[in-house]
Amino acid sequence: MMKVALIGATGFVGKAILHELVERGHHVTAMARHPESIQPHKEVVAIKINVLDAEEVAKAVKGHDAVISAYNAGWTNPNLYNEFLQGAAAIQEGVKQAGVKRLVVIGGAGSLYVAEGMQVVDTPGFPEQWKPGALAARDYLNVLQNEQDLDWTFLSPAVEMHHGTSGERKGQYRTGLDNPVYNEQGRSVISVEDVAVAIVDEIEDPKHIRRRFTVAY
Repeated sequence: MMKVALIGATGFVGKAILHELVERGHHVTAMARHPESIQPHKEVVAIKINVLDAEEVAKAVKGHDAVISAYNAGWTNPNLYNEFLQGAAAIQEGVKQAGVKRLVVIGGAGSLYVAEGMQVVDTPGFPEQWKPGALAARDYLNVLQNEQDLDWTFLSPAVEMHHGTSGERKGQYRTGLDNPVYNEQGRSVISVEDVAVAIVDEIEDPKHIRRRFTVAY
């Protein structure tokens, strides 16, 4: 059993990761803007945290074996791009201040390369409403790649991520590095439940230290 700090525990991906961590018997400090919405569990301590404050992050994550950041500045946030970068940097700094070595960050698929020099977020038809968040995650990956002190990992989910059928958790997936993983139909797809499986697998058995990877069926 590990002691894991989960930032963004009430979000779309965060909720799935929290469930997966608990199902595998880990002790979780679940951090969110509204921790009151986190379902009580004997292995979960829910706390409120301001991720823009590195010192507050450091205090909250100190003593944990690993930190998972599913931080999202909010898709309807008019300052999403800047606030995501500010929060991600504060989390990174706070984790270092706390002396925790392991940081896993959930980013988006926007930074995956679909051709030489062409990332998903730059392709024609990429939805405008998702662009600020996708660009922020892409630009933060570039920052994180210069991090030498932390054992960081950045996960880009498949291009299509959804709730599985009836909360489907297959418990299996294929991995790639900087390019999307496609199925026989030419789609890059995975359920959020299996993204959570991949994240907890990486925490338990690290295979992508200081690099990005992606998962899909």
